[in-house]
Amino acid sequence: MQVVEGSYAIAHAVKRCRPGVISAYPITPQTHIVEDLAQFVADGELECEFVPVDSEHSAMSVALGASAVGARAYSASTSQGLALMWEVLYNVSGMRLPVVMTAVNRAMSAPLSIWNDQQDTIGARDSGWIQIYAEDIQEAHDAMIQGYKIAESKDVMLPLMVCADGFILTHTYEPVVLAEQIEVDDFLPPYEPEYFLSVDNPLSFGCFAEPDKYMEFRYMQHEAMDRARIRIKEVADEFDKAFGRYYGGLIEGYNLDGAEIVLLTFGSIIGTIKEVVDREKNVGILKIRSYRPFPADEIRDALKDAKVVAVIEKDFSAGFEGALFTDVKAALYNHNSDLKMLGFVVGLGGRDVRADDILEIIKRSKSAMDGGITDEWQFIGLRGELL
Repeated sequence: MQVVEGSYAIAHAVKRCRPGVISAYPITPQTHIVEDLAQFVADGELECEFVPVDSEHSAMSVALGASAVGARAYSASTSQGLALMWEVLYNVSGMRLPVVMTAVNRAMSAPLSIWNDQQDTIGARDSGWIQIYAEDIQEAHDAMIQGYKIAESKDVMLPLMVCADGFILTHTYEPVVLAEQIEVDDFLPPYEPEYFLSVDNPLSFGCFAEPDKYMEFRYMQHEAMDRARIRIKEVADEFDKAFGRYYGGLIEGYNLDGAEIVLLTFGSIIGTIKEVVDREKNVGILKIRSYRPFPADEIRDALKDAKVVAVIEKDFSAGFEGALFTDVKAALYNHNSDLKMLGFVVGLGGRDVRADDILEIIKRSKSAMDGGITDEWQFIGLRGELL
């Protein structure tokens, strides 16, 4: 175990996966990850083609091309950079290319913010990429290794993004068990694509689809996501067996036995919530690890005995409510009419989420359990004097 910066831990895990091509455009707070990878390549520690490009659109385009010719490809981005990749994200998924990237979560502009929330990756939720959210640096490191094994599974073949909270995880130093090369080589075999571009065997990728064919392509993406649902759980178990670390498959529960109030969320905020929940009675946590595919069945089962679920998230859909809150309500509709559901938006643009904020959410959840719901969806921590 070594004390390292989160970005270094992520870059180290990527190096151990032996990507053939890395393409990235530096953008805060993703920069340290690709700087470390560039250094690995320059020092001869990683035999890989590192392609510095002129934009994030180009970065994902290069990753697409590399994957299409059979290389294991990697990229990383955040916020506005991830948004600039938008067009290519859909192309990579539609062409069923198992590119893996680190999506460092950062607020979207305007106003300009370089700090953390999860609006950027939530916006990419429908692009056909698997999304795994990391709770801490060790999980971010380990999820990169698991990510390639999930994405490259022959029955999945979808791109995957590991979502890691910017600065909170990428710029923090923590003790991390860095994987050894021999361990990763045993766990993750070399990528052997079934279909790739070759002059000897010409193929078409991303070809034109008329209305009599387009829906079938999209449906097959949906079926692949369903298979990824199973594969994510299998790979989590395989990783636990190989490395001795387990983070749950699609979800992970904490203090759920007997919990009447369940705080449901994802990302690094879980660490703060655990500190609070440890001092509370009958309050548990349900961590969403896989946001796409969405673990609807697992959520229904985990919440079957709860009285209130409070969904906490660092994003929202302007004009409606939090995206995760909407998904959780949809998963429970027609299945548990007695469960009361509350949504809370916190920490936008890097605002600190303190223990008192979590206590306030628990207080409002207890009030809803005893007296009914008055405000179903709320912001926590607003500065009234600025409104």
